[in-house]
Amino acid sequence: MPLGAADQVSLTEERAMADLTAEKIRKRAHELWEQAGKPEGRDEEFWHLAEQEIRNEDGSSPLRTPDNL
Repeated sequence: MPLGAADQVSLTEERAMADLTAEKIRKRAHELWEQAGKPEGRDEEFWHLAEQEIRNEDGSSPLRTPDNL
């Protein structure tokens, strides 16, 4: 079944948001990496740290770290 115009717009918006989020995570991961002295081989660690920080910024995200930890 083909997608309607509203569905196509929604998918386009979702992709744009995902791209913006990925770019925000990339920039924050780079900042964290620099602050840690630019260690080699820890790119995934910094990506995950940045990703969690950004999720925690959005209080409505179901993936954020609970406040009571």
